[in-house]
Amino acid sequence: MQTLWFILVGFMITMYVVLDGFDLGAGVIHLFAAKNDVERRLILRAIGPVWDGNEVWIIAAAGTLFFSFPLLYASSLSGFYLPLIMVLWLLMLRGISIELRSRLDNPVWLAFWDGLFFLGSALLAIFYGAAMANVIRGVPLDSNHYFFEALWTDFNPFSSNPGILDWYTILIGLLALTTLTAHGATYIAVKTTGELNARSRLIARWFWLATIVFAASGTIASFAVQPQISASFFSRPWGFIFPIIALGGFIAMGYFNFKQLDLPSFFASCTFISGMLASAAFGLFPLVLPDIKSTYSLTIQNASGSQYGQTVGLVWWILGMILAIVYFIFTYRLFWGKISVADTKEGY
Repeated sequence: MQTLWFILVGFMITMYVVLDGFDLGAGVIHLFAAKNDVERRLILRAIGPVWDGNEVWIIAAAGTLFFSFPLLYASSLSGFYLPLIMVLWLLMLRGISIELRSRLDNPVWLAFWDGLFFLGSALLAIFYGAAMANVIRGVPLDSNHYFFEALWTDFNPFSSNPGILDWYTILIGLLALTTLTAHGATYIAVKTTGELNARSRLIARWFWLATIVFAASGTIASFAVQPQISASFFSRPWGFIFPIIALGGFIAMGYFNFKQLDLPSFFASCTFISGMLASAAFGLFPLVLPDIKSTYSLTIQNASGSQYGQTVGLVWWILGMILAIVYFIFTYRLFWGKISVADTKEGY
């Protein structure tokens, strides 16, 4: 049952990154892909009907952790309290920017909220990548499975007292930024036409090329920082299917981009992100939060909730997922297709 919940939580986090990732990426390109207010409103209209629904996945994943791995929930939320508060502020900043920019037709007002929307989106992508890197690298857990990390210390991931930010976590943060920017640019290319479509495709291409550098260096660094990853892959070689899926998705994304096939390129981007996250999860398993000293690491066994709670939770999780899937299918079908200038008259 613990393994099943590890997979289900990983699935929910992956869904969040894939779905909310493209509107984060859209926020990053919002300032320089669009050349005027009409094009900026087109970008906002492309994500407007779905961005808040996409964020439900991270809330649901956190709620699922509460009963499936309660010790992990308690340890991570207390140890990462500072960055979590920063993430919450950035999430609110993005939402407020989307909702308030259209309230006044004033160039200064519009520029202010557009800038905050870009800043919130870019910093969120970096913070999410850094958070993932902290989990991969490990944290200084004590005998009670709690920890505290300063925002930064000596920027050395091999230190006995690492900070939330070091060269490794920043590297993975930049990888997340380039990946999600390419992902978001590809989505905007899917939803738009004309010059905005062409610029979005070109931005996706450049950030796809940048991702090659960060993905290669980030992969090498991850193997160096966390020995568990090597042990997992070489003890269970079938797990190499996940990096192969990621690599295939990445190559296909670039191929379809150069062929100007936006929708296949977007789905290939989804595959790449899913493969990368699955590779990280497989590499850590059965760890859910490593200890940098490898003494008090949290695993699917010692962080697990009760068998009864996980069994009952599975029933409610299945019911909730059915409702969520129906909602998402309905929403995405309703707003499927290209958007036009006429659509921007409905808000944003």
